[in-house]
Amino acid sequence: MKKPLTERQKELLKIIYDFIKNTGYPPTFEEMRESLGVSSNQSVIDHLAKLEEKRVIQRKKGIARSIAILPIGYEILGKPGLAPFLGATAAGAYTEAIEIKGEWQKLSQDVAQLQENIFLLKISGDSMINAGIEDGDVVLVREAKEFVSGEIVLAETPEGTTVKRFISEDKPPYVYLKPENPNYENILFTDDVELKGKISSIMKNGTWKSVK
Repeated sequence: MKKPLTERQKELLKIIYDFIKNTGYPPTFEEMRESLGVSSNQSVIDHLAKLEEKRVIQRKKGIARSIAILPIGYEILGKPGLAPFLGATAAGAYTEAIEIKGEWQKLSQDVAQLQENIFLLKISGDSMINAGIEDGDVVLVREAKEFVSGEIVLAETPEGTTVKRFISEDKPPYVYLKPENPNYENILFTDDVELKGKISSIMKNGTWKSVK
């Protein structure tokens, strides 16, 4: 960060953090304007632009309530990171990853330092038990565009979403999704399958652990 935050920018950052933590959503322009005690949205827009410029927050254009605090923002506030909880996905039968609106979870300091877009999912099923991912576990997903053979991924298929190990080989079946349970069959990779993210951590008894 080239320049430190002004007191007003830091105040807005804290407003955003507290709003997400307490309600599960980033605040609207109106809510930020009222909390800052200013009369126009332009003041809020200017402060948000500066926070983005300093890599403290990130926004997605055209999407309401899309403010995300980046690692340096949590560091400035001295607060634990937060990640959205997007529901349940399959490690067995297919299911949809349905968003649970308004539910966020605190992250440990090391996990919160990740620069990628991240979210949490609850696992349903037992097809990944040999990788240490069990029914009911919560996993941390990092959105990604490039994947390496052997990584555990979140995949979207015509049947729904699922967590499996991504395998790419020079022999048949070449590219497929592999379960970590011999009771389940491989899923062949087709044009209808899309990899959405990498599973980087699993929460076990309130502690984050690396995937195998």
